[in-house]
Amino acid sequence: MYKAKVNKNNYEVKFEKSEAFLNDSPFDWDMTQIGERTYHILSNHKSYRAEVINVDAQTRTVAMKINGKKVDVELKDKFDLLLEKLGMDVSASAKVNDVKAPMPGLILEIDIKEGDEVKKGDAIMILEAMKMENVLKSPGDGVVKSIKVKKGDSVEKNQVLVLF
Repeated sequence: MYKAKVNKNNYEVKFEKSEAFLNDSPFDWDMTQIGERTYHILSNHKSYRAEVINVDAQTRTVAMKINGKKVDVELKDKFDLLLEKLGMDVSASAKVNDVKAPMPGLILEIDIKEGDEVKKGDAIMILEAMKMENVLKSPGDGVVKSIKVKKGDSVEKNQVLVLF
C-alpha cells in the first residue's frame, strides 16, 4: 500500500496482482514512456501527458506537469507509513529541540556556541565516558539557543546538553 498526497489531496493506492486501486476503488490506467522524463497516460477514456520535473528521493516528493499543470506529489510506502506510526518518520527526525547525554560522563570539549547554525551530523561536543571519547553529533538541522553545560562538567544520562 502507498499513500500519495497530490497538491494537498490525500489518496491511498494499492496494487493487488495486476489490478490497481485508488481509495479502494478499481483504477484502470495505462502508461507509456514517450521521452526521457515524459509519459503518456490513459485513464477513464482520457489522455494525459505527464512530464517529470524533479524527483527528491530523500523527501519522497515528485514535481511534475500533467497536461501543462504543475502537480506536487508526496509518496509514502508501507515502510514510511510504519516509521510514521512509530514516530520515527523523516519529518519528525529533521526537527531538533535538544541534545541529551546518551550516558553519564565528562564534557571534554564543546564545538558550538549559542546562535550557531548546525546541520545534521555536525560534531557539537565530546563526552568522555568509560575512558572513551564520544563525539556527540547533531541529530538534525537547527540553531543553538542555549548550551546547558560547560567544559569539565560531569553529566548524567539523559541530561539536556544543548537546546535548539
